[in-house]
Amino acid sequence: MTEAPHGRGRGCVITRRACFSSSHRYWLPELSADDNAARFGPCAIAPGHGHNYELIVSMAGALDADGMVLNLSDVKHAIRSEVTGQLDFRFLNEAWPEFDLSQPQGCLPTTEALVRVIWQRLSPHLPLVALRLHESQTLWADYLGQGMDAYLTIRTHFAAAHRLARPELSQEENEAIYGKCARPHGHGHNYLVDVTVRGAIDARTGMVCDLAALQRLVDDLVVEPFDHTFLNKDVPHFVDCVPTAENIALHIADQLSAPIRAIGAQLHKVRLQESPNNAAEVYAEVPQLEMQPAALEAVMAS
Repeated sequence: MTEAPHGRGRGCVITRRACFSSSHRYWLPELSADDNAARFGPCAIAPGHGHNYELIVSMAGALDADGMVLNLSDVKHAIRSEVTGQLDFRFLNEAWPEFDLSQPQGCLPTTEALVRVIWQRLSPHLPLVALRLHESQTLWADYLGQGMDAYLTIRTHFAAAHRLARPELSQEENEAIYGKCARPHGHGHNYLVDVTVRGAIDARTGMVCDLAALQRLVDDLVVEPFDHTFLNKDVPHFVDCVPTAENIALHIADQLSAPIRAIGAQLHKVRLQESPNNAAEVYAEVPQLEMQPAALEAVMAS
Protein backbone atom coordinates (compact mmCIF):
# COMPACT_ATOMS: atom_id res chain seq x y z
CA MET A 1 0.00 0.00 0.00
CA THR A 2 1.47 3.37 -1.02
CA GLU A 3 1.57 6.03 1.67
CA ALA A 4 -0.22 9.25 0.81
CA PRO A 5 2.21 12.06 0.01
CA HIS A 6 3.29 14.10 3.03
CA GLY A 7 1.08 12.04 5.32
CA ARG A 8 -2.14 13.05 3.56
CA GLY A 9 -5.02 10.77 4.45
CA ARG A 10 -3.37 9.48 7.64
CA GLY A 11 -5.22 9.76 10.92
CA CYS A 12 -4.26 12.21 13.64
CA VAL A 13 -5.67 13.42 16.96
CA ILE A 14 -5.48 17.12 17.75
CA THR A 15 -6.42 18.96 20.94
CA ARG A 16 -7.65 22.45 21.64
CA ARG A 17 -7.74 24.14 25.04
CA ALA A 18 -10.43 26.63 26.03
CA CYS A 19 -11.25 28.35 29.33
CA PHE A 20 -14.31 29.91 30.90
CA SER A 21 -15.32 31.15 34.34
CA SER A 22 -18.70 30.13 35.72
CA SER A 23 -20.53 29.59 38.99
CA HIS A 24 -22.94 26.87 40.07
CA ARG A 25 -24.89 25.65 43.07
CA TYR A 26 -25.76 22.13 44.15
CA TRP A 27 -29.38 22.35 45.28
CA LEU A 28 -32.29 20.06 44.43
CA PRO A 29 -35.73 21.68 44.84
CA GLU A 30 -37.31 18.36 45.84
CA LEU A 31 -35.07 18.17 48.92
CA SER A 32 -35.40 20.17 52.12
CA ALA A 33 -32.78 22.73 53.10
CA ASP A 34 -31.40 20.31 55.70
CA ASP A 35 -31.25 17.43 53.20
CA ASN A 36 -29.50 19.59 50.60
CA ALA A 37 -26.97 20.75 53.19
CA ALA A 38 -26.36 17.18 54.34
CA ARG A 39 -25.94 15.89 50.81
CA PHE A 40 -23.94 18.69 49.17
CA GLY A 41 -22.27 20.46 52.08
CA PRO A 42 -20.86 23.93 51.31
CA CYS A 43 -21.75 23.48 47.62
CA ALA A 44 -25.42 23.96 48.61
CA ILE A 45 -24.87 27.43 50.07
CA ALA A 46 -26.59 30.25 48.16
CA PRO A 47 -25.88 31.97 45.86
CA GLY A 48 -23.33 29.35 44.73
CA HIS A 49 -19.61 29.32 44.06
CA GLY A 50 -17.38 29.70 41.00
CA HIS A 51 -14.53 28.03 39.13
CA ASN A 52 -12.08 28.80 36.38
CA TYR A 53 -12.83 25.87 34.08
CA GLU A 54 -10.36 24.46 31.58
CA LEU A 55 -11.72 22.40 28.68
CA ILE A 56 -9.53 20.12 26.55
CA VAL A 57 -11.19 19.13 23.27
CA SER A 58 -9.70 16.13 21.43
CA MET A 59 -10.62 15.63 17.77
CA ALA A 60 -9.57 13.08 15.16
CA GLY A 61 -9.42 12.92 11.41
CA ALA A 62 -7.24 12.50 8.33
CA LEU A 63 -4.73 15.13 7.32
CA ASP A 64 -5.87 17.21 4.38
CA ALA A 65 -3.80 18.75 1.59
CA ASP A 66 -2.94 21.66 3.89
CA GLY A 67 -1.51 19.31 6.51
CA MET A 68 -4.37 19.82 8.95
CA VAL A 69 -7.11 17.70 10.49
CA LEU A 70 -9.25 20.81 10.91
CA ASN A 71 -8.78 24.51 10.41
CA LEU A 72 -8.08 25.86 13.90
CA SER A 73 -10.08 29.00 13.18
CA ASP A 74 -13.13 26.81 12.63
CA VAL A 75 -12.36 24.87 15.83
CA LYS A 76 -12.02 28.05 17.89
CA HIS A 77 -15.25 29.45 16.46
CA ALA A 78 -17.20 26.25 17.20
CA ILE A 79 -15.98 26.07 20.81
CA ARG A 80 -16.62 29.77 21.40
CA SER A 81 -20.08 29.84 19.81
CA GLU A 82 -21.33 26.54 21.27
CA VAL A 83 -19.65 26.54 24.70
CA THR A 84 -17.47 29.28 26.10
CA GLY A 85 -19.45 32.19 24.67
CA GLN A 86 -22.56 30.80 26.33
CA LEU A 87 -21.00 29.81 29.68
CA ASP A 88 -18.36 32.42 30.46
CA PHE A 89 -19.34 34.54 33.49
CA ARG A 90 -22.66 32.73 33.76
CA PHE A 91 -24.52 30.87 36.52
CA LEU A 92 -24.52 27.32 35.13
CA ASN A 93 -27.83 26.35 36.77
CA GLU A 94 -29.52 28.94 34.55
CA ALA A 95 -27.26 28.94 31.48
CA TRP A 96 -28.58 25.86 29.67
CA PRO A 97 -31.98 24.10 29.81
CA GLU A 98 -30.27 20.78 30.68
CA PHE A 99 -29.58 22.29 34.12
CA ASP A 100 -33.03 23.75 34.72
CA LEU A 101 -33.87 22.01 37.99
CA SER A 102 -37.49 23.11 37.86
CA GLN A 103 -37.89 20.50 35.11
CA PRO A 104 -37.96 16.77 35.95
CA GLN A 105 -35.23 16.07 33.38
CA GLY A 106 -32.94 18.81 34.70
CA CYS A 107 -29.75 17.86 36.55
CA LEU A 108 -27.13 19.62 38.64
CA PRO A 109 -24.25 21.18 36.68
CA THR A 110 -21.53 18.99 38.12
CA THR A 111 -18.21 18.69 36.30
CA GLU A 112 -19.12 15.29 34.85
CA ALA A 113 -22.64 16.35 33.81
CA LEU A 114 -21.30 19.55 32.28
CA VAL A 115 -18.65 17.81 30.18
CA ARG A 116 -21.30 15.42 28.83
CA VAL A 117 -23.61 18.28 27.81
CA ILE A 118 -20.66 20.09 26.21
CA TRP A 119 -20.06 16.94 24.14
CA GLN A 120 -23.68 16.93 23.00
CA ARG A 121 -23.41 20.55 21.89
CA LEU A 122 -20.02 20.25 20.19
CA SER A 123 -20.33 16.85 18.51
CA PRO A 124 -22.48 18.09 15.58
CA HIS A 125 -19.72 20.58 14.74
CA LEU A 126 -16.44 18.80 15.52
CA PRO A 127 -15.17 15.19 15.15
CA LEU A 128 -14.81 14.63 18.89
CA VAL A 129 -13.03 11.65 20.41
CA ALA A 130 -12.68 12.86 24.01
CA LEU A 131 -13.29 15.81 26.30
CA ARG A 132 -11.64 16.66 29.59
CA LEU A 133 -13.04 19.36 31.86
CA HIS A 134 -10.99 20.67 34.78
CA GLU A 135 -13.02 22.29 37.54
CA SER A 136 -9.79 22.85 39.46
CA GLN A 137 -6.26 21.46 39.63
CA THR A 138 -7.54 18.69 41.91
CA LEU A 139 -10.81 17.73 40.19
CA TRP A 140 -11.60 16.91 36.57
CA ALA A 141 -13.88 14.74 34.44
CA ASP A 142 -13.34 12.88 31.15
CA TYR A 143 -16.06 11.97 28.67
CA LEU A 144 -15.67 9.75 25.60
CA GLY A 145 -19.19 9.91 24.20
CA GLN A 146 -20.27 6.66 25.85
CA GLY A 147 -23.85 7.32 26.92
CA MET A 148 -24.06 8.30 30.57
CA ASP A 149 -20.62 6.89 31.45
CA ALA A 150 -17.94 9.35 32.53
CA TYR A 151 -14.65 9.37 34.41
CA LEU A 152 -14.07 11.53 37.47
CA THR A 153 -10.59 12.16 38.88
CA ILE A 154 -9.60 13.68 42.20
CA ARG A 155 -6.02 14.60 43.07
CA THR A 156 -4.51 14.61 46.54
CA HIS A 157 -1.03 14.36 48.06
CA PHE A 158 0.97 13.00 50.94
CA ALA A 159 4.57 13.22 52.11
CA ALA A 160 6.41 10.03 53.04
CA ALA A 161 9.85 8.43 53.22
CA HIS A 162 10.86 5.01 51.96
CA ARG A 163 13.82 2.77 51.32
CA LEU A 164 14.02 0.45 48.35
CA ALA A 165 15.66 -2.81 49.41
CA ARG A 166 14.84 -6.50 49.49
CA PRO A 167 15.53 -7.97 52.95
CA GLU A 168 16.99 -11.21 51.62
CA LEU A 169 19.70 -9.34 49.70
CA SER A 170 22.90 -7.73 50.91
CA GLN A 171 23.40 -3.98 50.89
CA GLU A 172 25.67 -4.30 47.86
CA GLU A 173 23.09 -6.38 45.99
CA ASN A 174 20.33 -3.90 46.81
CA GLU A 175 22.43 -0.97 45.68
CA ALA A 176 23.08 -2.78 42.40
CA ILE A 177 19.29 -2.93 41.85
CA TYR A 178 18.01 0.27 43.46
CA GLY A 179 21.04 2.57 43.47
CA LYS A 180 20.88 5.47 45.94
CA CYS A 181 17.33 4.48 46.87
CA ALA A 182 18.78 1.53 48.82
CA ARG A 183 20.72 3.68 51.27
CA PRO A 184 19.96 2.50 54.84
CA HIS A 185 18.26 5.64 56.16
CA GLY A 186 15.87 6.11 53.25
CA HIS A 187 14.69 9.28 51.53
CA GLY A 188 11.42 11.17 51.07
CA HIS A 189 8.97 12.34 48.42
CA ASN A 190 5.99 14.61 48.11
CA TYR A 191 3.65 12.17 46.36
CA LEU A 192 0.75 13.22 44.13
CA VAL A 193 -2.13 10.73 43.88
CA ASP A 194 -4.77 10.82 41.13
CA VAL A 195 -7.73 8.53 41.74
CA THR A 196 -9.97 8.03 38.69
CA VAL A 197 -13.40 6.44 39.01
CA ARG A 198 -15.85 5.46 36.30
CA GLY A 199 -19.61 5.30 36.46
CA ALA A 200 -22.94 6.43 35.08
CA ILE A 201 -23.87 10.07 35.56
CA ASP A 202 -27.00 10.26 37.71
CA ALA A 203 -29.77 11.88 35.70
CA ARG A 204 -30.75 14.20 38.56
CA THR A 205 -27.69 14.83 40.74
CA GLY A 206 -25.34 14.87 37.74
CA MET A 207 -22.83 12.82 39.72
CA VAL A 208 -20.89 9.64 38.97
CA CYS A 209 -20.76 9.12 42.74
CA ASP A 210 -20.94 11.14 45.94
CA LEU A 211 -17.86 13.35 45.58
CA ALA A 212 -17.60 14.08 49.30
CA ALA A 213 -17.76 10.35 50.07
CA LEU A 214 -15.04 9.65 47.49
CA GLN A 215 -12.80 12.31 48.99
CA ARG A 216 -13.35 10.90 52.47
CA LEU A 217 -12.38 7.41 51.30
CA VAL A 218 -9.13 8.66 49.77
CA ASP A 219 -8.35 10.72 52.87
CA ASP A 220 -9.14 7.88 55.29
CA LEU A 221 -7.55 5.00 53.36
CA VAL A 222 -4.59 6.70 51.70
CA VAL A 223 -3.64 10.14 52.99
CA GLU A 224 -4.14 9.58 56.71
CA PRO A 225 -2.26 6.23 56.97
CA PHE A 226 0.54 7.26 54.55
CA ASP A 227 1.20 10.93 55.26
CA HIS A 228 4.40 11.73 57.21
CA THR A 229 5.38 8.09 57.60
CA PHE A 230 8.39 5.95 56.86
CA LEU A 231 6.48 3.56 54.63
CA ASN A 232 8.73 0.54 55.27
CA LYS A 233 8.21 0.78 59.03
CA ASP A 234 4.87 2.54 59.60
CA VAL A 235 2.64 0.90 56.97
CA PRO A 236 2.32 -2.86 57.66
CA HIS A 237 1.93 -3.76 53.98
CA PHE A 238 5.41 -2.45 53.19
CA VAL A 239 7.26 -4.30 55.94
CA ASP A 240 7.74 -7.16 53.46
CA CYS A 241 6.87 -5.38 50.20
CA VAL A 242 9.36 -2.98 48.61
CA PRO A 243 7.58 0.45 48.47
CA THR A 244 8.38 1.33 44.88
CA ALA A 245 6.02 3.78 43.19
CA GLU A 246 4.52 0.80 41.36
CA ASN A 247 3.86 -1.16 44.55
CA ILE A 248 2.47 1.88 46.36
CA ALA A 249 0.04 2.59 43.50
CA LEU A 250 -1.01 -1.07 43.42
CA HIS A 251 -1.62 -1.08 47.18
CA ILE A 252 -3.69 2.11 46.96
CA ALA A 253 -5.79 0.53 44.21
CA ASP A 254 -6.31 -2.60 46.33
CA GLN A 255 -7.37 -0.46 49.30
CA LEU A 256 -9.85 1.64 47.31
CA SER A 257 -11.52 -0.78 44.88
CA ALA A 258 -14.17 -2.29 47.16
CA PRO A 259 -15.02 0.91 49.09
CA ILE A 260 -15.48 2.83 45.83
CA ARG A 261 -17.82 0.11 44.54
CA ALA A 262 -19.81 0.56 47.74
CA ILE A 263 -20.51 4.22 46.88
CA GLY A 264 -21.68 3.33 43.38
CA ALA A 265 -18.67 3.71 41.09
CA GLN A 266 -15.79 1.62 39.76
CA LEU A 267 -12.18 2.44 40.49
CA HIS A 268 -10.64 2.87 37.05
CA LYS A 269 -7.07 3.94 37.71
CA VAL A 270 -4.60 5.13 40.32
CA ARG A 271 -1.72 7.33 39.24
CA LEU A 272 1.07 7.98 41.72
CA GLN A 273 3.61 10.67 40.92
CA GLU A 274 6.73 10.26 43.03
CA SER A 275 8.70 13.15 41.54
CA PRO A 276 8.53 15.37 38.44
CA ASN A 277 10.39 12.59 36.61
CA ASN A 278 8.74 9.41 37.93
CA ALA A 279 5.16 8.20 38.04
CA ALA A 280 3.32 4.86 38.07
CA GLU A 281 -0.21 4.02 36.90
CA VAL A 282 -2.26 1.02 37.94
CA TYR A 283 -5.54 0.15 36.23
CA ALA A 284 -8.15 -1.46 38.43
CA GLU A 285 -10.24 -2.49 35.43
CA VAL A 286 -9.49 -3.27 31.78
CA PRO A 287 -8.00 -0.06 30.41
CA GLN A 288 -10.44 1.83 28.22
CA LEU A 289 -7.50 2.43 25.90
CA GLU A 290 -8.67 -0.72 24.16
CA MET A 291 -11.94 0.98 23.28
CA GLN A 292 -10.73 4.35 22.06
CA PRO A 293 -6.95 4.51 22.18
CA ALA A 294 -6.50 7.83 20.45
CA ALA A 295 -9.17 9.42 22.60
CA LEU A 296 -7.88 8.49 26.02
CA GLU A 297 -4.21 8.81 25.12
CA ALA A 298 -4.81 12.34 23.86
CA VAL A 299 -6.77 13.33 26.93
CA MET A 300 -4.40 11.74 29.47
CA ALA A 301 -1.44 13.51 27.87
CA SER A 302 -3.11 16.89 28.03
